[in-house]
Amino acid sequence: MTEQAKRYGGSLFELAAEEQLDDRILGELDGAVSCFAENEEYFRLLALPSLSHAIRRGLLDEAFGGQVHPYVVNFLKLLCDEGLLRELPGCAQAYRERYNQAHGIVQVKAASAIPLDEATRARLTEKLETVTGKQIELTVTVDPTLLGGIRLDMDGMRLDGTVRARLDGIRAGLDNLTL
Repeated sequence: MTEQAKRYGGSLFELAAEEQLDDRILGELDGAVSCFAENEEYFRLLALPSLSHAIRRGLLDEAFGGQVHPYVVNFLKLLCDEGLLRELPGCAQAYRERYNQAHGIVQVKAASAIPLDEATRARLTEKLETVTGKQIELTVTVDPTLLGGIRLDMDGMRLDGTVRARLDGIRAGLDNLTL
């Protein structure tokens, strides 16, 4: 994420939080990111230098006006006017980080060798909430190369309890042995 994305996304969060619209804007901003990801041609159209600012703003009004809060539409227009529409995903990420911080939410990415059933996900989430004292948003992926166990990434920290990590540790220990 760029510094511009952090600045713009953080500013939008401050405005939304001040107006107590932070929940609504979060959802609508995520929706706008998804919309542009699904419609790359539209995104490229808005980036054409041959289109005037007025035409771009009109296209954004047609696509989003009345469907999302005016703050979101105006934010998209601002990014478009500044030539920063490509920063939208980073802005949304910065907004979410500020939102999560303000609401005591921690995003945790878990990786396991096999899919986790709902009961296991619930127990893991509950345990993490107990340990951190915060609400956990858990995202689980499957990575068969882990062989077993689970790896957690949260708050810039990695907790690796996988078989692959243990084997790598044993291998490193054996490599350091001198005979």
